[in-house]
Amino acid sequence: MDIATAPTRDELVRRASELVPLLQKHASWAEENRRLPDEVVEAIADAGLLRLRVPARYGGYECDTRTVVDVVTELARGDASTGWTFAVWSICSWLTGLFPDEVQDEIFATPDVRVSGLLSPGGAATPADGGLTVNGRWAFNTGALHSQWNSIVAMAPTPDGAGQWPVLALVPVSDLEIVDDWHTSGLRASGSVTTVARDLFVPMRRVLPMGPVLQEHYASERNAATPVYRTPMLPTAATSTVGTVLGLARAAREVFFERLPGRKITYTAYESQREAPITHLKVAKAAALIDEAEFHAHRAAALLDHKSAAGEEWEIEERARIRLDLGCAYERAKEAVDVYNSASGASSVYTSVPMQRIARDAQTLNLHAILHPDTNYELYGRVLCGLEPNTLYI
Repeated sequence: MDIATAPTRDELVRRASELVPLLQKHASWAEENRRLPDEVVEAIADAGLLRLRVPARYGGYECDTRTVVDVVTELARGDASTGWTFAVWSICSWLTGLFPDEVQDEIFATPDVRVSGLLSPGGAATPADGGLTVNGRWAFNTGALHSQWNSIVAMAPTPDGAGQWPVLALVPVSDLEIVDDWHTSGLRASGSVTTVARDLFVPMRRVLPMGPVLQEHYASERNAATPVYRTPMLPTAATSTVGTVLGLARAAREVFFERLPGRKITYTAYESQREAPITHLKVAKAAALIDEAEFHAHRAAALLDHKSAAGEEWEIEERARIRLDLGCAYERAKEAVDVYNSASGASSVYTSVPMQRIARDAQTLNLHAILHPDTNYELYGRVLCGLEPNTLYI
């Protein structure tokens, strides 16, 4: 597919929006069963959304970051676990586009292929003839239950044998053991189980050293000149998730206003919650918080898209500011959810009311190591003070 014939951002967002009723319908079942329903996964594929970050030569759309954010936002408005899982699939499709072209030929040969993965080193790799032998376990492996491929990170010997460095490897999910340990308070339907590798051979063509990748030294030749595939890995991956928390904030707003008519404030003279000044203050504050969250999320996406299109070099402060923007977006969106949640009354704790699930999901998202607001504030503050970042993930 040529990029000129790919769906527009508005069209892709519309497709995602049309899935919201389906996601809402299955959300309770998905949470109880700690996995996405097959019907939801199939609907996402049928809508063509799995092609957002696939190279055009394989029928993909090569969408920019803002499109990914907006599509994820709509999916998360229906169900945060679906939005988060889809974000991971879009990230890992993009990561696959960094590998040698022969590897992309292998993986993208499957239409609407789903690649899951994570960036934390969880295993050890030792040299083997033509590749590496990997042993390890990776927790929080979102999307693994419905994926054909998994990107994993392991520590391997450096080429000179003098030390260790992290490497990114693509492996078939069928070669991994699945540990059903995803018993959590939030994002339960994401099925972010643990996967285990035991003496798993990975051919060297499906291995990329993380150090060079984090400095934009990618292996693909055919994608080298494509703007979408020359953005920095960590900012790209992290920004691709931010629509999840934006969608949650919008969902909280919708649930609150759907329940508002006819509600009173118990043990007060207010027979209508809608008429109480405290309600006016709460909903105005929440609206402002959502606006702030969207500003930071969209600023991060805009910077990625602008610099990738222009082919400009990245300053360290710009990289750190991406992390700042994401921390702000996650924090402000959670604050908005908390406002709606606290104004929803005791009846909202019933599992039949989505607000309690939305609040738990927002809390869970804000604990993510790359997205945690305090961690990201500290990182940006260090850079502003002229210090080196205390992380490679920037």
